[in-house]
Amino acid sequence: MVAMQVLSAAEMQACDRATTERFGVPSIELMRAASAAVAEFAQRCFRRVRRVTVLCGGGNNGGDGMMAARLLSESGLAVTTILLGAAENLKGDAALAWRELTEPAHGAILIATSAADLARQNNARKTDLIIDAVLGTGFKPPMRGLAIDALTWLKGSQAPVLAVDLPSGWTADATSANVDGQVFPADAVITFTAPKLAHVFGQLTRSWDQPVVVAAIGSPDEAIDSTLGLRWAGSAVKMVQAPRAAAANKGNFGHVLVVGGSVGRSGAPAMTSLAALRAGAGLVTAAAPAPIVPEVAAIAPELMTWPLEASLTGGIAAENAAAEALDALSERKTVLAVGPGLGQRGETMEFVGALLRETRMPLVIDADALNILAAERTLLTEVAGMAQGGRTVVMTPHPGEMARLAEKSVAEIQANRLETARDFARSNGVILVLKGARTLVAHPDGKVAVNTSGNPGMAKGGSGDLLTGLIAGLMAQYADDAGRAVEAAVYLHGLSCDMAVRKADEHTLLATDCLRHLSRAFRFRGADFPMEKGPMRSTNSRTGEKDPSSHFQIERGNGYVWLQGTFSDGGPRRGPR
Repeated sequence: MVAMQVLSAAEMQACDRATTERFGVPSIELMRAASAAVAEFAQRCFRRVRRVTVLCGGGNNGGDGMMAARLLSESGLAVTTILLGAAENLKGDAALAWRELTEPAHGAILIATSAADLARQNNARKTDLIIDAVLGTGFKPPMRGLAIDALTWLKGSQAPVLAVDLPSGWTADATSANVDGQVFPADAVITFTAPKLAHVFGQLTRSWDQPVVVAAIGSPDEAIDSTLGLRWAGSAVKMVQAPRAAAANKGNFGHVLVVGGSVGRSGAPAMTSLAALRAGAGLVTAAAPAPIVPEVAAIAPELMTWPLEASLTGGIAAENAAAEALDALSERKTVLAVGPGLGQRGETMEFVGALLRETRMPLVIDADALNILAAERTLLTEVAGMAQGGRTVVMTPHPGEMARLAEKSVAEIQANRLETARDFARSNGVILVLKGARTLVAHPDGKVAVNTSGNPGMAKGGSGDLLTGLIAGLMAQYADDAGRAVEAAVYLHGLSCDMAVRKADEHTLLATDCLRHLSRAFRFRGADFPMEKGPMRSTNSRTGEKDPSSHFQIERGNGYVWLQGTFSDGGPRRGPR
């Protein structure tokens, strides 16, 4: 699959122009495809809906809403369309969409040119779903006039809201979680062709687990061009979904070496090792201080172990840094993951320095190994030199660790996550995974992948240890495309936790609960183009007949690229007011 680029508003408009002018797709056909996607998604996502109110602005976003209203009416739903503004002011494709909606009339059609007009439409608020097609990608703040009046009117409804393209009031180029000024609420968002900056960085919906999806509407890949250097991390998951060769053996899928742990801290290397196994690595060996090896080994019978001499303080002794010991430890290993539960005592620091300098295999550095690099700047410089010399080096800091590595405050890191990650990866030649809400995967060439899976329940000890194992496990299998393997691991980690939290709760979710859903995450097809329509329970709105052979499969993603949220049979969970 071609990586899904993230576009600016101007680049999205250029894509639409190129689709029409270079590739001969009339703009009205793009609108028809977009409106069909809206109508279909509304019915798939909000299955109990029988009454729909569509709020339409005067631009092309409103045109999408008008055409969707016509399609929903034709499917048998009771549809009320409210045009914000005078019909005679409509132009181009939006004007054609209005004529198709009104000649003949499809459902109830209302025109509001003032707040008083809206106030008289109280019955339209008593609906099962409101579709927000007021403002789209071309919006520039502030929101004013009838749009503000419509927001005030909408707040009097208890119906969920489906936003077309963006919740009205959001700017497409926003890179923060929230924006200043008033915005429409949303319980689901559907956009087209490619995500814009706000779709991957913004908290567009009332709750983190409500869907934000992308629908293909006919723009060819050649028309989608961006200079932002941003892509969606979920695109990479396609690489891990190809079936394995029938004659494959464990030697084909790499051997991960996990080095970590100290007395009293056996859980971290154990979880990293288990995640590497679950990711599909052929073999995994956990090297830890001898006193805790039995505890690490207890995580899974498939795990191999390597006892290291322990120091008097319970860490890894300096004698493990001897050349012959390191040679034996690293022999025939494919990927090295170092840091979980390691500690930072003197002898451990000495061992880590030797381990990083004397081995040559691809490297994943996490936790205390990152803190050792931050404290030993010379070692950090040496590791950067190895990376720039061709060794694959992945660093996985959370904001606190990133602050120590970059010698900045956590506040500075969080205020400028994108450029911090990009600059550090480029200047040090490493793949940097800056963890947190919307984890970033920055590459040495300056490109950055933004991850949109994951939830607040992951804010628990152990989540980072599992991610390190997933990254190492996928890198072992896809050594020729390590960067994409890292992106896939980050996305799958978040997605498996999104699936797990539906069976638990954000408060009670444990890091290891997510691994139980990793198989489902691997099978999820919500990151595929073209749209892949899976079977679902359905009732023909005209005949009332049910399809007895249909069933719902979350793994197929219901035909859209799901940036956020997972599908449940009852539609998206209603967010708080």
